[in-house]
Amino acid sequence: MENAYAIPFRGIVEQSLAGMYVIQDEVFQYVNATFAGMLGYTAEEMTGMHLRQAVYPEMQEATIANFHRRISGEVPSIRYTTMGWHRNREPVYLDVHGSSVIYRGRPAVVGVGVNITEQLQQQEALRLSRERLRELAAYINTVREEQRARIARELHDVVGGMLTSMKLDIQRVQRRTEDPELKLIVSDLLLLAQESIDSVRTISEDLRPGALDHLGLHAALQAVLRQFSERIEVACELHAEDFDAQLSQPRATAVYRICQEALTNIARHAGATQVHLRLAGVDGWLQVEIEDNGRGLASLTPTGKSIGLVSMAERAREFGGSLNSRPGAAGGTCLILRLPLEDAP
Repeated sequence: MENAYAIPFRGIVEQSLAGMYVIQDEVFQYVNATFAGMLGYTAEEMTGMHLRQAVYPEMQEATIANFHRRISGEVPSIRYTTMGWHRNREPVYLDVHGSSVIYRGRPAVVGVGVNITEQLQQQEALRLSRERLRELAAYINTVREEQRARIARELHDVVGGMLTSMKLDIQRVQRRTEDPELKLIVSDLLLLAQESIDSVRTISEDLRPGALDHLGLHAALQAVLRQFSERIEVACELHAEDFDAQLSQPRATAVYRICQEALTNIARHAGATQVHLRLAGVDGWLQVEIEDNGRGLASLTPTGKSIGLVSMAERAREFGGSLNSRPGAAGGTCLILRLPLEDAP
């Protein structure tokens, strides 16, 4: 090995937290203790070791090729991620950056290596965690829709049926009595029964809109906009003249719920007087734009986020889509939902 003064700044190199090495003729001529420790060796054990012995078998050919590209002068420097081969025969992920130099009068590669195994493991754990959370969110949405549909049926068929029977019985009492005081009581009961029937119908429709199941997304959005306009006194308009795409039930439900949540956010925060909802299918994608002329949804929180917006984005992501926003033409906010019309094969 070269004497202690052949490599400049040897003390700095030896104490470096980054691994350093010199490779010549595909053999390690020098490694510092940090680099050797990454692979489970001492510096003395790695000195004289062939490059192949330090690289995981699947990466050996690419690593040798990169070495010769620099030695030949094809490229002066290369930075890439490779897999080192630890002494215990486990992979070690290394971020290496090596450059060609003249060492002992002949071409060599001097480089720096950083062990990024833990970093990659953390990134993979984070990716898996996010994937599980998205799977959980999708599962929760599916179960929630199933529960809504079941409760809506129970309300409509059972509770609605019971209230209708009560109304019919009250009408029978009304026809058979001549007592003015009793007629007044019966009249109040009829009014209350009808209000209860209307409330059950409204709750059932909110839980699971019949128009969505029987008439499709276009009709369901028309209905929800009409209800929103009547309740909030906001002028609403649906632009979907050329939309004729057929969506699967889960996908149509997701779009409907996202639009419903967007309208709820507008009612709570935007202070708008106009809402335009545009529905279009282009090149295999569904695009929905919900635009208002209010204060803008970006002012909801310091980060411009709300639980509603996060939930909407997760619903879109569940079907391979996206939800973004931009300033509206009239000064409010325009939410843009994009979904593939069909599931990816």
